[in-house]
Amino acid sequence: MHDHLTEQIRNIALIGHGGVGKTTLAEALLHHAGITTRAGTVDDGTSALDRDPEEIQRGSSVSLAVASFDWTASDDKRYRINLLDTPGHPDFEAEVDAALSVADLAVLVVSAADGLEVGSQSAWRKVAERGLPRMVFVTREDKHRADFEGVVAQLSSTFGPGFLPIELPLGEEAAFHGVADVLAEQAHEYGSDGAHHVEPLPAEVVAHEHEVHDQVVEEIVSGDDDQLERYLEGADFTPIELERTLAGEVLAGTRFPVLVGSGVTGVGVDRLADYLCELGPSPADRPVTVTAGDRSVAILADASEPPLLFVFKTISDQYVGRISMFKVVSGTLRPDTTLRDMSTGGDERLHALFHLRGPEQTQVNRLVAGDIGAVNKLSAAATGSTLAPASQPVVVPTIPMPTAHLAVALVPLTQSDDDKLSEALQRLTQEDPSLTVGHDELSRRAVLHGVGDAHLAVALSRLERKYGVKVSTEEVRVPYRRTISRSVEIEGRLKKQSGGHGQFAVVNLRVSPLERGAGFEFVDAVVGGAIPKQYVSAVRQGVEDAMATGGGTGIPIVDVKVECLDGKTHSVDSSDMAFKTAAATGFNEAIEKGAPVLLEPISVLTVRVPIDSQGDVLGDLSARRGRIASSVTDGDGEQVITAEVPTPEIGRYAMELRAMTAGRGRYSVRHIGHDALPDNLISKVLAEYADS
Repeated sequence: MHDHLTEQIRNIALIGHGGVGKTTLAEALLHHAGITTRAGTVDDGTSALDRDPEEIQRGSSVSLAVASFDWTASDDKRYRINLLDTPGHPDFEAEVDAALSVADLAVLVVSAADGLEVGSQSAWRKVAERGLPRMVFVTREDKHRADFEGVVAQLSSTFGPGFLPIELPLGEEAAFHGVADVLAEQAHEYGSDGAHHVEPLPAEVVAHEHEVHDQVVEEIVSGDDDQLERYLEGADFTPIELERTLAGEVLAGTRFPVLVGSGVTGVGVDRLADYLCELGPSPADRPVTVTAGDRSVAILADASEPPLLFVFKTISDQYVGRISMFKVVSGTLRPDTTLRDMSTGGDERLHALFHLRGPEQTQVNRLVAGDIGAVNKLSAAATGSTLAPASQPVVVPTIPMPTAHLAVALVPLTQSDDDKLSEALQRLTQEDPSLTVGHDELSRRAVLHGVGDAHLAVALSRLERKYGVKVSTEEVRVPYRRTISRSVEIEGRLKKQSGGHGQFAVVNLRVSPLERGAGFEFVDAVVGGAIPKQYVSAVRQGVEDAMATGGGTGIPIVDVKVECLDGKTHSVDSSDMAFKTAAATGFNEAIEKGAPVLLEPISVLTVRVPIDSQGDVLGDLSARRGRIASSVTDGDGEQVITAEVPTPEIGRYAMELRAMTAGRGRYSVRHIGHDALPDNLISKVLAEYADS
């Protein structure tokens, strides 16, 4: 690869619905750039980008892939394009967020045959919230039911104004053979080899193309007062003038060029690469806001400044170890540079530097501001780390992580698997921070939390393939609790004599209910020294142990007040252990006599859905024993529903809400406490615990 200035770098994220053809388009771009001799495909496993066995098996992307290549655009300038190919499945949203954290332009890939699907709508709204410059590429124009004009209309009706079709298809479906350049009013005809030549517009499209040309030109110049005045005076504009103005509007996020082509046939792909370079912003156009102490500072992509890096993705390779992908936010990076990890405070030496093309690494001797590269074997820097000179401590904003709503408990198949599990999970979550690891206090199992079924399935596959750990899974136990509803006074007694020292302890307890969420209160009410202080401490320990085990049921006891009233000791046979045992025995008896109540956890769900899904979602929440607190329409036209729902009823709600709303619903959850379980469900829950 050639050396490039920051102004010649383009960092491009391909986003859109799953299976729409993003990776196919990326492969076509690599082929047109001369990187590959033929465009690989996802279906036959020859893709240069989707190389993980999980991706080949699923036939779709599950990870962010980076491909860097050089491109000489139609303006005869040479650019470096860092292409960020993202998954479209909603379970892998974190990979999209990682790409957007370093991209300077997002290209929404939409199928001409399928139109604007839900994943594309979600992706567009995500980049719009970030204020990231955007473009649209309508692919699969060669497929049955292709409808370019319909897609453009859909874009405008869904997202509002600003979409400018600067290309039109020549033919559609099987007859698709070229594109009309709306700005230059020329036809680009493609041959079977993917190369194109310029011709006059075919007679059958001239009238329509002229109409679109006039509309597009008026839209472009309306954002520039000088050009608008000239336009109203009847002036004509060259394509270069229009492109220059449009590039500024793309950067400002007010105009969104719409291109057309096919990743399979290659029609329009080279034109897309040209426009990425000529209309897309460079990193120099987009300062990065960082935190310096308590201040926010805008950092320019200036190659002459000290190097500042942001690690946006970490992958584990069985041959070369951990690979850290980063963007050079500012400065010029050279091999063997040492920088400070602002997350850990430790120093990191970056040895050999690489550009990536899927799994392929190309060593480079420098990376300038705005470029994207990779390095092997950093000691501790993780995804989201900022690497900066020790003398200039600043922090780049971290990547937002989707909530991991779905969880499974992990059961190692062998002792060897059990021994390796903890370290393997740590490495797995370093590679994919959207996975989180917890612990099930009831089963004492490690718990893996993911965004959805597909996310967890891929994680478990990698756990075995990369780290050699085999596990089975089981449901995470619901954290039920027990309490009492009336006060009880009880005597706990232990008296054993079997030669030598015996065991003797008598303790009188009063056990009373507390308010929900109050926890545990212990009161030493012993007078006259009937129980020495050290034994009172043992009484408390015995009660706490009994609360944790739930009196043999396995369901912990909460929200009780225990008063130690009186007791008896023996000068020889009393001990800490004796009083712990007597206290636990008495406490367990008090629970059974105190009209015990089984409590289930309660969560607050805040659900955001399209208005047309409101009825289904409200009915479903009611069926889950939910109590609806509110249902209001927000400024984006979505319905926001808040409800208190028993936690056992929402174990797979992420998947079920997705199915109920065609992928358009999302929610957040917050645990708020426990409440009494209905009587008709108590026997079922107790039976489940008895069988465990």
